[in-house]
Amino acid sequence: MVKIGIAGAGAIAGVHIDSYKRFPESCRVVAVCDSFKDKAEAMAAAKGLDAKVYGDIGRMMADPEVDAVSICLPPNAHCSAAVDGLRAGKHVLVEKPMAGSLEECDRMIQAAEESGKILGIVSQNRLKTPVDKLKRLLDRKLLGQISFANFDSLWWRSPVYYDLWWRGTWAQESGGCFMSHAVHYLDLMHYLFGMPSGVKASIHNVGHDNSECEDLGFAVFDYKDKVVHFTCSLVSHGERQSITVEGEKGSVSVPWTVSSNRSLPNGFPEEDEAGKKALEDAYLAMPDLKLEGHDAQLGNFLRAVQGEEAISLDGRAGRKTIELIMGIYKSSVTGAPVTFPLGHDDPFYRKESMVRLMPKFHEKKKSVDNFSSSTITLGRDLGR
Repeated sequence: MVKIGIAGAGAIAGVHIDSYKRFPESCRVVAVCDSFKDKAEAMAAAKGLDAKVYGDIGRMMADPEVDAVSICLPPNAHCSAAVDGLRAGKHVLVEKPMAGSLEECDRMIQAAEESGKILGIVSQNRLKTPVDKLKRLLDRKLLGQISFANFDSLWWRSPVYYDLWWRGTWAQESGGCFMSHAVHYLDLMHYLFGMPSGVKASIHNVGHDNSECEDLGFAVFDYKDKVVHFTCSLVSHGERQSITVEGEKGSVSVPWTVSSNRSLPNGFPEEDEAGKKALEDAYLAMPDLKLEGHDAQLGNFLRAVQGEEAISLDGRAGRKTIELIMGIYKSSVTGAPVTFPLGHDDPFYRKESMVRLMPKFHEKKKSVDNFSSSTITLGRDLGR
């Protein structure tokens, strides 16, 4: 029985608790902590937990009854909480984004290696059936040579979203839509294709005057043998999120669509029904995942803690996503392409030097400690 502590009592903490409750034979949530202790008390009561409530994370980390911790805190606190937990002998699962800099990621990875404990990073969209099937199609090279892919991480948030005290500042949130929202799709990009050789990017703020950071951005990733175009937005009604992959044998998208063309004598296309059917049949023949999203990832974390399987997404994999974001920010500031990897002497390796270089699109003038409602949406399902 793995005894779980929850660090943070915001809306995403409730998602973690609900997922842990799906595994009553494997775990029990025994502690909830938040610097606003009344929030932790309310969360424990709302979820029907028989759990200790802490207002100080250090005390929860020192609790010998706690075996593992879900870190559901603002991004600026991820590194210190993870390092403290690992050094206290706890296994740690960290919500996205992993950290606010590559230097912080490296401290977390080092703490995990020195402690011998598990460091897992949440990226629940890897564990959605359509993404899993797309990964299998690519691994089996059923599309042939890939030439181009397009990722749309399109979301909508009103200006009020940035009234929360830690949002919309480079120092606290470490970025705008690329860091807070596109982090999921950037993870999926390197999960599907590996790391690119470089990136050219631009960032903008077109609709959120209480945020220093970007709410719209574009990036083009160079893979030498293919190109990936990436759009990130917080001003897109409908939140149409998608991945499209173009290969020599066809095109597939998540949410699932498939196309396949063959050439007419003059080079124009006609639909290749046989090629399309082959891709459709391959997709349909693959089994659906039994559990998806947070349920699947937290289940994996529990089994990894119990030594039954490897963690699905460790600190080194999580670090890759932060490196992509830092490359985007560096390119947007310099106006030039950026080559990966970023070195330890790069100003975008450390948070302090990165923050100094980033533009402040607006001054943050409004700040509240909490919203009256903690309801959140997790975006569109990635679709069947």
